[in-house]
Amino acid sequence: MNCVIVDDNPLARMAMVELVSQVNGLNSAGECGNAIDAFNILQQQKVDLLLLDIEMPGISGIELIKNLGTKCPVIIFTTAKKEYAVDAFELDVADYLVKPVTPGRFFHAIEKAREIISYNKGSANPEQEFVFARENGVLRKINLDDILYMEAMGDYVKIFVQSKFFMVHTKLRSIEEKLPSDKFLKVHRSFIVALNKIERIEEGVIVINQKPIPVADAYRSTLNNKLHIL
Repeated sequence: MNCVIVDDNPLARMAMVELVSQVNGLNSAGECGNAIDAFNILQQQKVDLLLLDIEMPGISGIELIKNLGTKCPVIIFTTAKKEYAVDAFELDVADYLVKPVTPGRFFHAIEKAREIISYNKGSANPEQEFVFARENGVLRKINLDDILYMEAMGDYVKIFVQSKFFMVHTKLRSIEEKLPSDKFLKVHRSFIVALNKIERIEEGVIVINQKPIPVADAYRSTLNNKLHIL
């Protein structure tokens, strides 16, 4: 797992380099003191993780993430300020570390990042068994076999399991791209269903756990092809 350390404070960078050196399998691909240099490094080599300060001269760490878009690696913010936490988690960062960073807190954040990176690398693998969903700033592990269906609610998606649901700030399309297509299917602009949780289909309506879910005409043919109809 390759990381880049970005901090305008040389002493903070030295401390972070020392912490990185203590983690097996974590390699420093470089360090820099501003967002522009970090951006250039990311264009030149593969980076899995950014250990990123927020307040820096010129472009802030938050602005850097927004400029990177889909090319952004997993992010752990390292900052002296607590007040950016809400804005940071809106960007789906792995963790938010407030300086001075203790080794225990750092190692915990790295494990969270490692799990996210591992999931991202295997997101197209039909054998994947779980996903991580961010709810209220917390990454929660959800077993795929537990998911019944998902429903879009504006800027949020409800992920329903047997006895509860998770409210995740994302778009349904983003979730759809990360799910194995042999297990899940979008059947309506607002619904994705777990195929093996379908109990019955009545008059074009799917029923899962007593919940009627509409099937839009645009998805009906694909659904029929996925079902093992006798």
